[in-house]
Amino acid sequence: MRAAILLLIAEEPMHGYELIQQIVERSGGVWKPSPGSIYPALSQLEDEGLVIIEKVAGRKTAKLTEEGLAYVEEHRADLGAPWDDVRLSVGEPEQDLRELIGQLMGAAGQVAAVGTPAQVKAAADVLVEARKSLYRVLAGDDADEGGN
Repeated sequence: MRAAILLLIAEEPMHGYELIQQIVERSGGVWKPSPGSIYPALSQLEDEGLVIIEKVAGRKTAKLTEEGLAYVEEHRADLGAPWDDVRLSVGEPEQDLRELIGQLMGAAGQVAAVGTPAQVKAAADVLVEARKSLYRVLAGDDADEGGN
């Protein structure tokens, strides 16, 4: 997280949400940091004197201090490209599953938002069965694919 934040704000000052968006975009959607990981890391970098947090257009925006700029330049090779590292460490099946999970969440959200009570109940049953089926896959239980 530290390397990603330093490298991104070396390009331009950003607020937390922008940092999250950039990490997601640069990692191809594989790495989706939460605010609970971004903001403590920013606070730590601020405590170290590498980052300063300023209000810009009503948002707390992080930018590198002179010391932070020097640190990034001096350690650029060590900082690498963390989003590439994450993307490369995740194999193709995991990426496919993440995309499918996102699509499933979208469909479930639609049913929850506009479905009748009966449709919501049916969708809940489908999701419970999907969860059970995934655990059966891990257990190697091919004989009971359609049952409980």
